[in-house]
Amino acid sequence: MTRRRRGLSPEDEELWSRVAASARAMRPSKLKPVEAEAKPKPRKPHPTPLDFHIGETARPLTAAHDLVPALEERLAAQPLRMDRRTHQQMLRGKLKPEARIDLHGMTLAEAHPELIRFILSAQAAGKRMVLVITGKGKLRDDPGPIPQRMGVLRHQLPTWLTQPPLGTVVLQVVPAHLKHGGGGAFYVYLRRG
Repeated sequence: MTRRRRGLSPEDEELWSRVAASARAMRPSKLKPVEAEAKPKPRKPHPTPLDFHIGETARPLTAAHDLVPALEERLAAQPLRMDRRTHQQMLRGKLKPEARIDLHGMTLAEAHPELIRFILSAQAAGKRMVLVITGKGKLRDDPGPIPQRMGVLRHQLPTWLTQPPLGTVVLQVVPAHLKHGGGGAFYVYLRRG
């Protein structure tokens, strides 16, 4: 059984016409006449090379933070330049370092010449794997306006080991295993002398 739609009564039609006459559109729409829709729209001319607006093809801005990866991630991303099996044993702490130096507590000015002397003498003595202890660093009492990384010596060590005169001597730098100092120490694998 289908219901028939009832039309409005004459009273309702009169009321509706009064309401419709007094109503204003909230958003005036631009209604096109029916004839205008039938006409084809004119095509836009192809843009010339000089017809552009600055930034029209620019990608929307995203987070503009270009953070440097953590020290361990940077060292892990380096290509492997030594024997893979020896490298795996070194990462697991199975190899014993042949020599060690403790730079913990030194300033950058004191530590750099000590490191150069130690690495060059270790290579001259025929040693292949040495342990360099830097310490993890400590928080400063007065941080100041310029942020500094915790463990300045720890972050500077890989840079020193790639620059002359140590760059030609060092084959690989890897964070040490926990039993040899963990995050505050590094294994330095040297080339043969």
